Amino acid sequence: MKAEYLTIHPINPEENKIRKVVACIREGGLVIYPTDTVYGIGCDLYNPKAIEKLCRLKGIKPAKMHLSFICYDLSDISKYAKHVNTATFRLMKKALPGAYTFILESSGEVPKIFDVKKKQVGIRVPDHLIPRMIVKELGNPILTTSVKDEQQGGEHLTDPSLIYEQYANLVDMVIDGGIGGIEPSTVIDCTNDQFEVIREGLGAVDLLY
Repeated sequence: MKAEYLTIHPINPEENKIRKVVACIREGGLVIYPTDTVYGIGCDLYNPKAIEKLCRLKGIKPAKMHLSFICYDLSDISKYAKHVNTATFRLMKKALPGAYTFILESSGEVPKIFDVKKKQVGIRVPDHLIPRMIVKELGNPILTTSVKDEQQGGEHLTDPSLIYEQYANLVDMVIDGGIGGIEPSTVIDCTNDQFEVIREGLGAVDLLY
């Protein structure tokens, strides 16, 4: 069965449509959605079958998957990450919501994915209402990874109608929230005493200085 194509207003997301997305996620569905950077694919963090499905789609083993969560705000940080020191928290408070992924030590709350405990977790609070409203309604973060055009060397797909053409038989829902970006988030490793930029993306790195 082909994925549902759902148009949601990016500035004023319709609550009934957000609830529809959340219902799909709760049933173990994979959903493609816009963010403040590139389009992403996500599923319920607490649904092993959905995570397995996402891993198959990406062609990776669950044990090898880097965990990145979309959270609603910083209130989730202490639950899923441990040892967040004052400097890290200040940086995240300054940067988020925004185009950044912060790599932190994972807490004991982070689910074991197929009996493999993940030592690190990536935290995202995108500056985009659609994914934030989804996780707020869901009640917990969603596991997220970026949408790429595997037919064109792995470039990021920006047009939701083209995303649908390529992914309609692979996911359960595609959200059209307008044209997406081409630059991913800036990834900052906060697991050591010194912040380290792992990937320079849309988020400005001068935020660190």
